[in-house]
Amino acid sequence: MARIRIPSTIVILFVTVQTGFLLFMYARYSSFMPHSEEKPSQVHILILSSWRSGSSFVGQLFSQHPSVFYLMEPAWHVWVTMYQNSAKVLHMAVRDLVRSVFLCDMSVFDAYMPWKRNLSDLFQWAVSRALCSAPACDSFQRTDITSEMACKTLCGRYPFSKVEEACKTYSHVVIKEVRFFDLKVLYPLLTDRSLNLKIIHLVRDPRAVVKSREQSVKALARDNGIVLSTNGTEVEDSKYKVMQEICRSHVQIYETATLKPPNFLKDRYLMIRFEDLVRDPLSEISEMYKFADLSLTPMLKSWIYNITHGQGPGKKKEAFKITSRDAVSVSQAWRNVLSFQKIQKIQEVCKGAINMLGYQLVDSEKEQRDLSLDLVLPRRQNQFSWSSFNPKH
Repeated sequence: MARIRIPSTIVILFVTVQTGFLLFMYARYSSFMPHSEEKPSQVHILILSSWRSGSSFVGQLFSQHPSVFYLMEPAWHVWVTMYQNSAKVLHMAVRDLVRSVFLCDMSVFDAYMPWKRNLSDLFQWAVSRALCSAPACDSFQRTDITSEMACKTLCGRYPFSKVEEACKTYSHVVIKEVRFFDLKVLYPLLTDRSLNLKIIHLVRDPRAVVKSREQSVKALARDNGIVLSTNGTEVEDSKYKVMQEICRSHVQIYETATLKPPNFLKDRYLMIRFEDLVRDPLSEISEMYKFADLSLTPMLKSWIYNITHGQGPGKKKEAFKITSRDAVSVSQAWRNVLSFQKIQKIQEVCKGAINMLGYQLVDSEKEQRDLSLDLVLPRRQNQFSWSSFNPKH
């Protein structure tokens, strides 16, 4: 039988063509498949805290950055609409809303604001620089430092659709929330491949929190009722039951994140104390920015210095506003304002949180009033073990 001999060059050419064809088909096929391993283009940061803990201030540190789209407590709309439920029952609705906002899908607000709406219908919209500058509002540039009052005057009548339009143009989406009491509720977001979520857990000395809450008793009454599951009845929290829940939640969040945490939390959790922040603002802010993949600009550095080096602790009417104050005096004000009897009650309900978060208990009124006695202990080495950089000692 005669054999047909094919030159090796033809064989090589055939194999090359076949390989090329297979690679072409694979590339074409894979283009229709979801790239589950690819990271989302945006970075998502959740500032997790509780009322009157300095979270509005921290929110502004991110909001004024030209790369950040920021919203302050969008879940307020969930709680206002469904106020007869408990915080635990509302966790899922809050989580779903937060996820949608991170993905710049603002249709989620249709359930809570069914009417035709403007920017001004969104809770605390004017504290967001992103909603006060292009493309949301033409009155300011992205690099401007905006004020709430000026924004309200110039930008409130822009359509609500501008929120979603603006969100999609930023590299970072940052949300500040005070309505999560359990870190495990956020696990579905942390494992969601469509998100690139990192959590900044902001805490504050519970005694300072109580002092600040006493300036805002009426404003917090409805939220207190939701925390304590009172079926819509407002609560003033004179017995510190809400504070007990807040302290318990901070312990739970911190323990979950640091004591044998799941692998998906690695490099995605950072705990910050308000007291450390006001004592050394640029260092702590640089730490947060590094964690969030952001960098400080000269204009931001100047603004941060001015906002933390004002005169006095601030006025009662400024309780929910970011104004220039002596930030260190703010953090220490509770020691001169609260009675020792109140301090004893707060320490009783929040002793575990005070110890775990690195604050010193006081045993007498003399210790409380002695400002030379530092009640903010050095941060423990393991406190920031999940951050992506070396902890400070």
